Amino acid sequence: MVTKEKKETEVKHSSSKNRKVQKGSSATLKATKKSVDKDKLIKDLNSKLKESDVKMKESHDKYLRLSAEFDNYRKRTLKEKMDLTKSAGEQLFLNLLPVVDDFERGIKNMNDSKELDAIKEGMILIYNKFRDFLNQNGVKEIDAAEKEFNIDLHEAITKIPAPKKELKGKVVDVVEKGYTLNDKVIRFSKVVIGE
Repeated sequence: MVTKEKKETEVKHSSSKNRKVQKGSSATLKATKKSVDKDKLIKDLNSKLKESDVKMKESHDKYLRLSAEFDNYRKRTLKEKMDLTKSAGEQLFLNLLPVVDDFERGIKNMNDSKELDAIKEGMILIYNKFRDFLNQNGVKEIDAAEKEFNIDLHEAITKIPAPKKELKGKVVDVVEKGYTLNDKVIRFSKVVIGE
């Protein structure tokens, strides 16, 4: 029996050793598996990091290009706006030159002419031509005589007693005409108000 018991104990020991070896080898296997998983994870993270770095560099490059493009656009539009302002003024003065020519001809003829009526008629023609020029360019005279005083259109210089009862609070006299350019006041009418 001793041998039988001894054999059973040996079998138990050997099976427990096998289990320990199996446990040890499975632990080693798990450790190896974890090590492989960590290596794979590190490789994956490194590749994602490289991809992110490439995308970030591309985005940064796009940002720099867009910023430079916007800066160029801003400079170009400023230059175009300045050129437009210059050329708009140029066109205005170009259209004004015929009126100046008419004035010069009128002044020259004033010295040579003895007829006062012809000189007056010429000046009236030049004046009308000049007013037409202003109207074509959006400049309109502000009608102020005998109108209600309006601070948006008129600048009061002084107040005087109204010559008529109906002129109280109204414009009695226009000292200097006012003008609008495309419905914006560019010069207020300087007026005298009746009180």
